[in-house]
Amino acid sequence: MGNNALSILTEELGALSRLGTSDLHSNQLKEYPVGTCKLSLSVLDLSNNSLTGLPAELGKMTTLRKILLSGNPLRTLRSSLVSGPTPALLRYLRSRLSEAEDSGAQTPAKEEVVTMAARLSLTSKVSLTNCYFCPSFEDIGSYFFIVTWFALQDELSLEGMGLSVVPSEAWESGEIIKLNLSKNSIQELPVELSSCSSLQTLVLSSNNIKDWPVAILKSLPNLSCLKLDSNPLRQIPSDGFQAISMIQILDISGNATSLPENPAFSNLPHLKELYLRRMQLREVPSEIMSLCQLQILGLSQNSLQSIPEGFKNLTSLTELDLSDNNISTLPPELGLLEPSLQVLRLDGNPLRSIRRPILDRGTKAVLKYLKDKLPEQ
Repeated sequence: MGNNALSILTEELGALSRLGTSDLHSNQLKEYPVGTCKLSLSVLDLSNNSLTGLPAELGKMTTLRKILLSGNPLRTLRSSLVSGPTPALLRYLRSRLSEAEDSGAQTPAKEEVVTMAARLSLTSKVSLTNCYFCPSFEDIGSYFFIVTWFALQDELSLEGMGLSVVPSEAWESGEIIKLNLSKNSIQELPVELSSCSSLQTLVLSSNNIKDWPVAILKSLPNLSCLKLDSNPLRQIPSDGFQAISMIQILDISGNATSLPENPAFSNLPHLKELYLRRMQLREVPSEIMSLCQLQILGLSQNSLQSIPEGFKNLTSLTELDLSDNNISTLPPELGLLEPSLQVLRLDGNPLRSIRRPILDRGTKAVLKYLKDKLPEQ
């Protein structure tokens, strides 16, 4: 809503409970309405307006991480507060409230802060700066509909927020389809996550998860994508893959001790993408050759010395990453994957059986060379 010559804001904006960012810069606002102080915003941009003061109720917006006020003729606030850190400004505004009003605006406990952070990251950012479809916002009804439409999402991203537990918003925010909890310090998944029956994508990369969450995964019938790479996973139990039998994308890279001696990949017949990078593999697990729907296979940064002839059975394969291994030779049968195999990555291997000029010409040339090496029937 920035740069739209707005002179007033309607109190109805306070009803947008899932709004995370409000961009109101470069307007003609003279006041910020008290009703909008109920919002759970993380960013509020009021720069370059005509504000002379701020309501004390703004101090109750403890979810605010950043408020921009430059370019306003603020007379009731010290310049050090205006240009200083947002928490200090909020504390000052709260101090101006009466004791009765302030009783409900206590500094939230750590658990409450985590919960609010989760709510704010429901991808609800609304930025309608110089909006071409409603330049003057004369029709406030249409504006309200547009903002509400942008704010309602079915994806929850809490990536890199320093979480040690999964906040309740993960299962209380409606029909979540994609949940991204990567780059945190989560050690285990709560049983309540089993109620997310609509969940299709679960990203748990780069956490501290040690145990394969069998019970929870069994309760997610629509799960098609699971990423558990870069966790200190212990060995996956024998029935671990049975819990995700409908999965299409699986990434367990960087979990060298997680695979049992003979991992049952045949229990994943619908698998289309499999990533086993940095797993210290010395040989390719045999049951991978039974994955007839597999399209992408990532085996880079392992210790593979050879590739089995059985790869010829992966007739749906379009991308195969074998880079950074110890492979010195390739089986001619790999050439049978031409023309379906479009990308074959071999860099970082001590290949001796294929001349450099052929390697430099790319996947198609390599596959043709291998195919020509097959004995005539």
